[in-house]
Amino acid sequence: MATTLRMPALSPTMEEGKLARWLVSEGDVVEPGDLLAEIETDKAVMELEAVDQGTVFRILVPEGSAAVKINTAIAIIAEEGEDVADDLASETSLRNASPDEVKPAAIEDSLQVAPVTSEDVSKDNNGARIFASPLARRLAAEHGIDLAALNGSGPRGRIVKRDIEGALVSPARQPASPAISEASMPSGLRFEQVCAMFESRDFEVVELDGMRRTVAARLTEAKQTIPHFYLRRRIAIDRLLGVRVRLNDSLAKSGIKLSINDFIIAAVAKALQDVPEANVAWADGKMLRFRTSDVAVAVAVDGGLFTPVILNAEGKSIVALSAEMKDLAQRARRRRLKPHEYVGGSCTISNLGMYGIENFDAVINPPQGSILAVGAGSRQPVYNDNGDLVPKSMMAVTLSVDHRVIDGAVGASFLDSIVRHIEEPLMLMIDVS
Repeated sequence: MATTLRMPALSPTMEEGKLARWLVSEGDVVEPGDLLAEIETDKAVMELEAVDQGTVFRILVPEGSAAVKINTAIAIIAEEGEDVADDLASETSLRNASPDEVKPAAIEDSLQVAPVTSEDVSKDNNGARIFASPLARRLAAEHGIDLAALNGSGPRGRIVKRDIEGALVSPARQPASPAISEASMPSGLRFEQVCAMFESRDFEVVELDGMRRTVAARLTEAKQTIPHFYLRRRIAIDRLLGVRVRLNDSLAKSGIKLSINDFIIAAVAKALQDVPEANVAWADGKMLRFRTSDVAVAVAVDGGLFTPVILNAEGKSIVALSAEMKDLAQRARRRRLKPHEYVGGSCTISNLGMYGIENFDAVINPPQGSILAVGAGSRQPVYNDNGDLVPKSMMAVTLSVDHRVIDGAVGASFLDSIVRHIEEPLMLMIDVS
């Protein structure tokens, strides 16, 4: 029986995708596990694998075309000698029809192209059908996952094993945030109104890609729904700078070069262990408290940013943290991160010091409990314990905190622990557990 290959949901926030490159051609025979295409999501470029055996009969969406919504037919795979004329006609008519012309019956016909057994179909509380493989249903039952909350990545949107595995690595298991509509713009002005304001000026309209729309939606959601409060400190970094120079001299032959950010990651990881009440995330009226320090780090990329997460950071050396961060950052800039590598964490580090920014307030990355904004270090006059004015290298930081999960005293203790670890960098290299 013919199978319609559909645009899968490959990340927690994906609403549409682009066919960056087809890895097969019409007439090719494919086996389960074969790579079919590279799909550009809102966060990365990911590979799409075949789940059924067959021949690529027709490619419906050419590579490099405009983005298509998830669950849209992109190709038809058939068995040798199979007549798929009806399937092709159905999908073609659906793709060419306007929204008003697509009748419910036609939609139902298109959903029946992929082979489905009675074990694959059930209904949610609203009577809507849920398509999932028996293995996916068993795994969902074992882990308490609501199938109705998932987007299937299998044929015809069927929920398969990898969808359950993807849900397990998302701590809050929350659906993607909706994209911002024109009506929800903070200024209240619609696109046409804004253009009218500048009609006498020379400008071009730049369409937002999937990543930029997702960033815009999530940051708007964060500022509208999270009660931020801000804690500020200045940190003396002369000792850190000295330790970093000595370590880099010792590691020069190995090609390893530690950054200030590597020490900050280690300090945040240790501080989350010192103050476990701050190692939390908001979960729809409840709070998740973590045992390990999973630290996210903001990485700027073309068109947006990623926040890859270093898992179990409290147990890794400075050198190991540095190597892992460099790998994550490089793959983030190429949009080659997998969803589980940028989902999770309880605290993010956003460092704009390398751009000369002295201090700033960062927006919390939901559902995390806090974010640390790091500014540039500079030589400043500071009074020492004897009352003498002496020059010191100082760095300003601001901790943005979600007041729903972290109170002022806890946030202050967390930031104080970060400061102590940075000002005594040798302690970052000692395992006192």
